[in-house]
Amino acid sequence: MALDDFLEPEVAVAVAVTAAMASPPVRKVLRRGVVYGLAGLLMAGDRISTAAREIAQNAQQAAAPTSNAAQETEQAGAAPRAAPA
Repeated sequence: MALDDFLEPEVAVAVAVTAAMASPPVRKVLRRGVVYGLAGLLMAGDRISTAAREIAQNAQQAAAPTSNAAQETEQAGAAPRAAPA
């Protein structure tokens, strides 16, 4: 490789990334970032699923009085008929 090859942006980025990955302090920071990032994603997922469950429960509770009233109306309308004479 000639000296000019090292000045190309692709080669410079590859060398910088390789040097960073070989450095223990950089690996430690990256590892910590991955752990904290994953923990944040898990917490966000828990919060979203909890909120979705609460919304579903509230929707069921709001629909319950409506369905009870509809059942009572149907039962009242289905009163026994008198036998024909």
